[in-house]
Amino acid sequence: MSALGELSPAERHRVVAAGFTAEVGATTDWSAPSPVPEWAARDVVGHLVDWFPTFLAAGGVDLPAVTTDDPVQAWAQHSASVQALLDGEDADRDFTHPYVGTSPLRVAVDRFYTADVFMHTWDLAQAGGRRPDLDPGFATELRDGLSAMEEVLRSSGQYGPACAVPDDADPVVALAAFIGRDPSFVD
Repeated sequence: MSALGELSPAERHRVVAAGFTAEVGATTDWSAPSPVPEWAARDVVGHLVDWFPTFLAAGGVDLPAVTTDDPVQAWAQHSASVQALLDGEDADRDFTHPYVGTSPLRVAVDRFYTADVFMHTWDLAQAGGRRPDLDPGFATELRDGLSAMEEVLRSSGQYGPACAVPDDADPVVALAAFIGRDPSFVD
């Protein structure tokens, strides 16, 4: 297991969100294209702050709405709210979502949201011409887990077709390629 994989869900989110925050801070052109088709850098942040409150609401959990269109401030507000949720007393309560079943809230946040932030860190960095410093062991863990349910992922329409990479590709690049990103986007 990777160092990131050994952390609690609250600590893993803290580290992953800090990595995304660093990419938010390094972004100078919010209209720059990202490796996600039809998304600019701004849309990467917008996706993370928009989909997750709806996901939580489907299970009866309210997350404060983001009150700004500024991606830097939107991310800061949103990530602080998610961290407060994970650090709070309700993190161990059962969370029942109509599509993914029941698990402790902290596990649902970790599995569906923190992993998404990790993967989108690559997208935001790429939009700025950077390669982020992401945990290769955790990238391997995510890719292995996603591979086990590839048919479901592809049929959801939320992941593009996998891009080919050499067998010895960097694990983070291999994860990005698996979820449909062009591994040579910044080249």
